[in-house]
Amino acid sequence: MSMYTAPHLILPKIANLHQIDIYTANGGYEQLRKALTMTQDDVINEVKKSGLRGRGGAGFATGLKWSFMPKGDMVKYLAVNGDESEPASFKDRQIFELNPHQLIEGILIGGYAMGVTAAYLYIRGEYHKWVRMMEKAVEDAYAKGFIGEKMKQTFGTDFKMDIVIHKGAGAYICGEETALMSSLEGDRAYPRVKPPFPAQKGLWAKPTTVNNVETMAHVPAIFALGGEAYSKIGAPGHTGTILYGVSGHVNKPGVYEAESGTLLTDLIHSAQYANGVLGGKKIKAVIPGGSSMPVLRGDEIEGVKMEEEFLKKIGTHIGTGGVVVMDENTDLVKVTLRIAHFYHHESCGQCTPCREGCGWMEKMLKRISKGEATSHDLDTLLSVASNIEGNTICALGDAAAWPVKAFITKFRDEFEARVKASRSFVPLNVVHGVRHKAEKFEVVG
Repeated sequence: MSMYTAPHLILPKIANLHQIDIYTANGGYEQLRKALTMTQDDVINEVKKSGLRGRGGAGFATGLKWSFMPKGDMVKYLAVNGDESEPASFKDRQIFELNPHQLIEGILIGGYAMGVTAAYLYIRGEYHKWVRMMEKAVEDAYAKGFIGEKMKQTFGTDFKMDIVIHKGAGAYICGEETALMSSLEGDRAYPRVKPPFPAQKGLWAKPTTVNNVETMAHVPAIFALGGEAYSKIGAPGHTGTILYGVSGHVNKPGVYEAESGTLLTDLIHSAQYANGVLGGKKIKAVIPGGSSMPVLRGDEIEGVKMEEEFLKKIGTHIGTGGVVVMDENTDLVKVTLRIAHFYHHESCGQCTPCREGCGWMEKMLKRISKGEATSHDLDTLLSVASNIEGNTICALGDAAAWPVKAFITKFRDEFEARVKASRSFVPLNVVHGVRHKAEKFEVVG
């Protein structure tokens, strides 16, 4: 039986698949062998045919991204992003733990397709356990001749490449592809202005492609099934399966692999997935793809398909597939404050709108949370968020602004209720950053 059967393309139900002997006994590394008999262009075209889109958040077409890598005999790199730091995202570590060799095989196929010299697997600093697991898997693959110089003998080919595991220091900004490259080079993880894009000038100024862990783990399944057959799995515009991390107020939180386009209500309520809301309570809000994605109201989730094109039409995104369910008793003002605090803390400080704006948003949300604000502060908060969005080098500014804007816009009544308690606190005037109230002055931060 093939281990690639939808919906088990990434996390097949085979015991101890993390062990290299079990993986090879079930057809492991045979897709690499197949790919090495094809031309590099044919390998890229097969991935294009599959319709695979990146699973790291941006959802860019994988085959198209690979085609951007310059041709020719030169030093080229592949950086694999395992810096899983998006709050509510915890899918990549399932691959590290349960199916590391499929990830390695996917990296090798991608490396061959682009003529890569070496691949760097960048793993989140807090993932000590999973770093050790991946190090063991890579060591075993080297010993078997699946990586490195021995590839020539194992596969009868001139192609060889190395895989290096790099442990990050725990900064969220390293999830951005150019900041990740700066970190790999030993510098501060500042995002870079584009162009030049990584495919032209990336690691150590050499052509580089950056892909997410889950994206690369799909590649062997594409070659086992065929690109055309893979393209028929899931939603037409966002093919294949997705690892959905469901958390929050649900009975059975966890990572579930399901076809793209699976109904959000099925992920929440079905017994095979999260098995309903704790205590049978009503749903107030759901974040569909990690903390940076715009929230959905509980009365908006019926009929919602979990794939990028559908979610984009209703004003949000699939992101990392991290679904957060919040019940009717959730204090959404506190939720918004907690999210804003995270992005303020994780801003690298390079761009003024993000560095200053994230701090302003957190301060205003603290005032709202304490009942020390007015409706005017809500409008100011929306204005600040709008001025951050789209005005930074990388997408962290958008990640900070989107949830704030969405929570206030969709749950304005809850935020207004919080500021009603401060009606006696309504400012008579605000001039030059000073608020006048009841014979006192306070600085408006």
